[in-house]
Amino acid sequence: MCGDRQLAEDLVQETYVRVLSRPRLIRREDDLGYLVRALRNTWYDHLRSERGRRAATAETPEGPAELPGRGGDPHQALEAGEVLSALADLPEPYRETVAAVDLAGLSYAEAAKALGVREGTVMSRLYRGRERVAQALEA
Repeated sequence: MCGDRQLAEDLVQETYVRVLSRPRLIRREDDLGYLVRALRNTWYDHLRSERGRRAATAETPEGPAELPGRGGDPHQALEAGEVLSALADLPEPYRETVAAVDLAGLSYAEAAKALGVREGTVMSRLYRGRERVAQALEA
C-alpha cells in the first residue's frame, strides 16, 4: 500500500505496538479485520505526520532519494517497481482493495470486513484497480 518495503515493515511493527499496548476484546472472530484496520489507521497517521514534516521543512531543498539496494534479477526488480508505482498512483479505495487482496492475500470476505465495505464492492474495486494498473503498465 505504501510502495516501500522498509516502511511497510515499520508500519507493521508500529501497528503491533499499538495493538498490544491497548488490548481489547475482539468480537465475532474478526481479529484479522481488526488488525488490517489498525494497520490502515497507522498508515494514515504516518501520512499525516509526513505532511506535517514536509510543511515544516518546505524551505529546505531535498536531495535525490536513494533507492535501497536489492539483490536478484534487475529486470524483475524494475517490473516490480513499475507495478508498485502504478499501484501507488491509484485512487485510495482501489489501492486499498488491490493491496488487501493481491498483496496481503486476503479473501474477498476478509477484505470486505477489513475495509468496511460489502463483498461486491471489493470485487468491483479490485477489477477496476487491476484494470487501471494494467493500463498504466501498457502506457
